[in-house]
Amino acid sequence: MSEFSSDLILWYKDNKRDLPWRHTTDVYKVWVSEIILQQTRVNQGLNYYINFLKEFPTVHHLAKANEDKVLKIWQGLGYYSRARNMHAAAKYVSDELNGVFPHSYDGLLKLKGIGSYTAAAISSICYNEHQTVVDGNVFRVLTRIYGIETPINTTIGKKQIEALAHSLNDGKEHGTFNQALMEFGALHCTPKKPPCQSCVFKDKCWALQNKKVDILPVKEKKPKVKKRFLNFIVFTDKEDQTVIQRRNGNDIWKGLYQYPLIETSHTILTPKLLGLEEFVDLTANQDINIISEFTLNHLLTHRHLVITVLSIRLDSLEHFKESKYQIVKTDRLNEFAFPKPLIGIFN
Repeated sequence: MSEFSSDLILWYKDNKRDLPWRHTTDVYKVWVSEIILQQTRVNQGLNYYINFLKEFPTVHHLAKANEDKVLKIWQGLGYYSRARNMHAAAKYVSDELNGVFPHSYDGLLKLKGIGSYTAAAISSICYNEHQTVVDGNVFRVLTRIYGIETPINTTIGKKQIEALAHSLNDGKEHGTFNQALMEFGALHCTPKKPPCQSCVFKDKCWALQNKKVDILPVKEKKPKVKKRFLNFIVFTDKEDQTVIQRRNGNDIWKGLYQYPLIETSHTILTPKLLGLEEFVDLTANQDINIISEFTLNHLLTHRHLVITVLSIRLDSLEHFKESKYQIVKTDRLNEFAFPKPLIGIFN
């Protein structure tokens, strides 16, 4: 084992966080934790992990659940394709593999929603297969310690770090090495103001010695973020009913529910919105009573959403019955999974 690996694993055993998925090599539980943590911080993902396993304690429970229930449990985590892919993979493992997950990196890659990173993490942690994971933490740690200035968001940069990480994972505890490297980046070699003077690698760290800790890792400029303008109309009537619809197609929030939506090319003032033919069709030419209005900004990876929510009282919602919309009681809305910006409108 290299000196780097030895020092890293010793640091990990002394400093690691006590997290429930680190007390098991059960593939289902490790898989759930890895998927949740793909785009989620540990402190947020922890409660979702606990609640997910409480609701779906085995892969069979998850496979038998309906998609709406899975998405409801996932509500608020974002990147909902993760939940849909998990559901599909669970059905395959339960129905086609008798509930037994593949026992190798190559086998895990065949499951929907599992890419090279997740397959490497699961196979190394559960089976101690010699696979190495590389995430943002790993990029940061290795570029700083070894002085790599190739942009990490390029193909060359990624391959360079992947090769280095794999060469360092040369001991007998491959899963432990992977977890240690990620944990070191999360807790010690942090993006801003890392405590370099107490670092176990301070005498070997190229970035510290060359005063480039704040510069590494290097990234090429990101593509421009697209701005979208979403105007949601929350209709209600005197019977405390409202109107919702399920989002379909290959757009954001697929499979989640929303209120009637009018998307515009720019911010639109309420009087102009009320005059749009699309809005008039939604009201069926009824008189309207504006209850409230608010606007918020919501950021996704490559999108900036400007969201306006307009609450309107109508005398009747009957015209929605023969349409793509559903009429539901407002006290039943908690049964449906909504995108995070639309959660709790009636709370």
